[in-house]
Amino acid sequence: MKIRLFRSLSLLLACALPFAAHAAEAEKPDVVLHGELAGKDHQTYRTLPFDVPAGTTRITVQFDYSGREEKTAVDLGLLGPDGFRGQDGFRGWSGGTRKLFTVSATDATPSYLPGAIRPGRWQLLLGIPNIRKESHSNYTANIWFGHANDPAWEPAVLNPPLRKEAGWYRGDLHMHTAHSDGGCKNQSGERVPCPLFFTVQAAAQRGLDFIAITDHNTVSHANAMRELQPYFDQLLLIPGREVTTFTGHANLFGATALVDFRVGSKEVPDWNALLKAIAPLHGVISINHAIRPSGEVCMGCGWTAKPPVDMSLVQAVEAVNGSDIGTPISGLPFWESQLAKGYRLTAIGGSDNHEAFQHEARIGTNPTGVPATVVYARELSMPAILDGVRAGHVFIDTEGSRDRVLELGGEADGAKASMGDALRVPANGTASFDVHVAHAKGASLAVLLDGKPFAPAVAAQVDTDDLHRKFSWNSDGKAHWLRVEVRDAAGKALLVGNPIYLNPTR
Repeated sequence: MKIRLFRSLSLLLACALPFAAHAAEAEKPDVVLHGELAGKDHQTYRTLPFDVPAGTTRITVQFDYSGREEKTAVDLGLLGPDGFRGQDGFRGWSGGTRKLFTVSATDATPSYLPGAIRPGRWQLLLGIPNIRKESHSNYTANIWFGHANDPAWEPAVLNPPLRKEAGWYRGDLHMHTAHSDGGCKNQSGERVPCPLFFTVQAAAQRGLDFIAITDHNTVSHANAMRELQPYFDQLLLIPGREVTTFTGHANLFGATALVDFRVGSKEVPDWNALLKAIAPLHGVISINHAIRPSGEVCMGCGWTAKPPVDMSLVQAVEAVNGSDIGTPISGLPFWESQLAKGYRLTAIGGSDNHEAFQHEARIGTNPTGVPATVVYARELSMPAILDGVRAGHVFIDTEGSRDRVLELGGEADGAKASMGDALRVPANGTASFDVHVAHAKGASLAVLLDGKPFAPAVAAQVDTDDLHRKFSWNSDGKAHWLRVEVRDAAGKALLVGNPIYLNPTR
């Protein structure tokens, strides 16, 4: 069940326009090949040459032809500069099963081989198993060239949205598989590296809308994800990685480009250098489990980066990792300390799951989807989900329910804001707020101003499964942040909301 948040059309359009324009530009192919087949081409092969420029890291091909109603059939393959003769030659053959495919160093459509893209003369290989003697067929091949810093969702033709409606989408942003240290029991009962399929299957069974696979310092899982995405057509698979260093871990979402993670080396002297190198990739970077002890048991798990990190280069903080909410190693205080310094970082959560079939909740790794990061996005697509995270249109469902909702709206002088947005309220002005809580009957609502209980709206009982509470705030003209939580009887946070920023200075 999806519960929609009704926000102003202008806010939605403001969020959507940058990537909508980018996607439209990306849809234009770099090369278009046209041609005609006739009866004389029956059971022959034809090559269609095209030149790949230097700096290309991905080739995406969309191929179509006419005449199917007359039983014309065209098979498709790809040859690199060496053709069938050399190491960089044959790159795959999909026969008549594909209209669209991609190849890159990190991943390729099934039937094709991942590998470096060498500049030079490449060829589409056509096989024509059948075309009638009097028939004619027109074909078109659209070809896109990708580049090193492209986000994982380009070209747009390769990554259409799974759903086009706006709404709340639930996901897990921290998961490990056989491509790093994720494991599960094999048929003999021994623990072995766990195939990525089982992690994705567990997320689908959990009812999630999206997941990010974040194996340590690698994106080798991107190739397996490329194969699985068409099958899991209701679950968005976002490639990520956990940038794992001796002085802290951080998830990078939405990029498959090479990242030198060797913080402390000559090449990457500190985290600021790493973050500046990541910035052009258009991804989202989030500091993970910042308050974990760091030592021989888990080297670098805690955030000990020196010199101090420029947090303007960071977009999010993993405020909830596994079941750590309310414990001494919760990331919530670390996140709030950044808010207190004026940084507008989005709080997210992640299970840090290391075993697809795990059902036991324990600190450091939780069942899939516990906690869930719930994002308001204009559609279910990579750019839309990551836009929602950047914008702070997020709450964390710490128990990973399928239906709990937390919404916060604010208004002052006709201007409206939701979680993650800014609201300007001059001194002596008043802002009004509306909190919506769904499916959390029996819990209590806490309103926090700058991290402290806000007296006029403290500890309201959630006595219905569809609660709306209104309150107001009188401005002193200074910068503040206001957010809400839903807590159980023991005071543990069930839902953690991101703030509305009042008169922000950054």
